[in-house]
Amino acid sequence: MNLSTELTSGIVSLGVELSQETQQQLMSYLKLLQKWNKVYNLTAIRDAEQMISYHLLDSLAVLPYLWPGRWLDVGCGAGLPGMVLAIARPQWQFTLVDSNSKKTSFVQQATIELGLQNVKVQCARVEELSTQGKFDGIISRAFAETEDFIRLTRHLIAPKGRWAAMKGAPDQELQRLSGDIEVERIIPLKIAGVDAARCLVILKEK
Repeated sequence: MNLSTELTSGIVSLGVELSQETQQQLMSYLKLLQKWNKVYNLTAIRDAEQMISYHLLDSLAVLPYLWPGRWLDVGCGAGLPGMVLAIARPQWQFTLVDSNSKKTSFVQQATIELGLQNVKVQCARVEELSTQGKFDGIISRAFAETEDFIRLTRHLIAPKGRWAAMKGAPDQELQRLSGDIEVERIIPLKIAGVDAARCLVILKEK
């Protein structure tokens, strides 16, 4: 099975519908990631097949449970999940933030090369981030413990906004949340080629 076929198969198994053009754009992003990764060590995963499972499909798995609006990806690293989501949902707006300048340089270059009009990139610590508007959704993947994720981004969430934390097995973390934060949903995720536990935790202010 070639890489494009593997991506298509994985997308179908997630119940996500993406056009061939969108899938080709995801493959273009993957090629850029492989190219830059040789110099900048953006991700520990080097194998292209694993990148499809652990990066592209892992990011796309949350798509059915997200909502339209302005999104912030905190600790975006090489653009995961923000770049993948921005490619899949061009009508939504995404701001990607990371304190590592090598990673944000890659994300900025990928945004330009892929012609994405719905992505802004900032190199900053999220607690120091100031923007003109608040966000309808704030998402993170392997950024911090859930309690810290919320504490560091609370000044950026819109009045009815919600957080989306991509996690493994978060039970103990969630017990440490402050009393004014409510877990709205915990959604188990099954991703082709990924053996580890995955879930999406949706949280909001009470």
